[in-house]
Amino acid sequence: MMAKQALFLLSLLLVFLFHCTATLGQPAQAPTLPAVASPANAPAPPGPPDVIKILQKVGGFTILIRLLKSTGVADQLKGQLNDSSIRFTLFAPNDNSFSNLKAGTLNSLNNEEKVRLIQFHILPTYYTLENFQTVSNPVRTQAGDNKPGDYPLNVTSVGSQVNISTGLVNASVSGTLYSNFQLAIYQVDKVLLPLDLFVPKPPSPAPAPAPTKPKAKKTTAAASPKTSTTSTAVDSGAVSIAKHGVLVSIGVAIFIAFSL
Repeated sequence: MMAKQALFLLSLLLVFLFHCTATLGQPAQAPTLPAVASPANAPAPPGPPDVIKILQKVGGFTILIRLLKSTGVADQLKGQLNDSSIRFTLFAPNDNSFSNLKAGTLNSLNNEEKVRLIQFHILPTYYTLENFQTVSNPVRTQAGDNKPGDYPLNVTSVGSQVNISTGLVNASVSGTLYSNFQLAIYQVDKVLLPLDLFVPKPPSPAPAPAPTKPKAKKTTAAASPKTSTTSTAVDSGAVSIAKHGVLVSIGVAIFIAFSL
């Protein structure tokens, strides 16, 4: 009995030793590393705001989008907004606002004037609605000079209502379409028409005629001295001859007197 137990224990010991030897002989598995995201799968950093995409997403701005593209102003804005220090505010009239214009208004403008019209809706500064309460008028636009008669734009704010005046049009901000630290787009209920494009300027006065110079009078002053000199010379000769004649006469008279 004791011999059977000893044999059984020996068998268990051999099996245990064999298992340990087989386990130690196998190569250790490499630890599993956490998965690393591939650069191709990493989300792209957000780019500058795109005016065209914003207006397309909102809808109802087909005419404004067409003008932004055809004038090249959209590409200009997109390029400038790559610089985070450059900021803009855009007043955006929708299709209904353009439809309310007098027939032929847009067709009467050449390409350069259409550029000015769109630039007149863009301010080279980022404004929140609250900023318009303290803005200094007239506000400068991308169209250029803001002096009276050219491209003046006056923005006033009363409570939550923002009003815009161009000298021809009185419009109001009817909603915020987009706003971040760099770009603000506000919907306006009318197309902003600048004075310089839609009010004919008086013609420039004709230049005054140049004063005519008086014609010089012909004179014979140069001949006078010669005549005078000649006359004087003749007169002197005559006097001289007369004197000699008198002397000769006196001499002849004395000679005759002595002869007698």
